[in-house]
Amino acid sequence: MRVFAVLFSLVLFAVAPSFATGAVNVSSAQARALLAKNAKMVVLDVRTPEEYRQAHLKGSLLIPLGDLGKRVQEIPRDRPVLVYCAVGARSQTAASFLASKGYRDVYNMADGLVGWYKNGLPLQTGSSR
Repeated sequence: MRVFAVLFSLVLFAVAPSFATGAVNVSSAQARALLAKNAKMVVLDVRTPEEYRQAHLKGSLLIPLGDLGKRVQEIPRDRPVLVYCAVGARSQTAASFLASKGYRDVYNMADGLVGWYKNGLPLQTGSSR
């Protein structure tokens, strides 16, 4: 019986990652392709309002990382979410948080807005969407 329990645990441990849901890291170029393919994608900026005013992606929703826990209900659960910050660190934290809350299609732009800019992709400035 003990051998069965150990074998069952090993099989479960090997299979569990395939059932895990989590955020997918994408580059800014891949993010642009995702946005072109899916107009319903929520674009979530988790930087500060000051950073957002300097430059942001068109149509992005600003929820600073420190506010995400109390404002998570503002993010639709039935749409894919692309999360970004300046260089990918804060957005990784936010994307993992969303995945842990049951959001299914979550993408982290791993090279952040800096990568987006370096690739010559379009940005908006100011506080308006």
